[in-house]
Amino acid sequence: MKLIIAIIQPHRLEAVKEALTDVEVFRLTVMDCQGFGRQRGQTEIYRGHEFTINLLRKVQLQIAVNEEFVEPTIQAILKGGRTGEKGEIGDGKIFVLPLDDCIRIRTGERGNEAI
Repeated sequence: MKLIIAIIQPHRLEAVKEALTDVEVFRLTVMDCQGFGRQRGQTEIYRGHEFTINLLRKVQLQIAVNEEFVEPTIQAILKGGRTGEKGEIGDGKIFVLPLDDCIRIRTGERGNEAI
């Protein structure tokens, strides 16, 4: 089992959800978050004053999958989350972490069956 965490642009969320549905990944958690990477924020002008906004709005996805779904899930996120043909700085990151256990609260099922 793996926990896949993806940080993506908010406007790419629907495309990522659609791509995940195409590979039969239907369970995910979505959280609004803020952060910056290589682009280091952006500069805006408000009432004649220049402000640097260090934290940009992002969306974090958390998806728990069994081993056979890891690569299809990653490819779906890449397909839906990439801006344009080659992508752009700020498109996001994908992290794949080991998942020791998963427990379904309703039934008490554990492991692969709980996902």
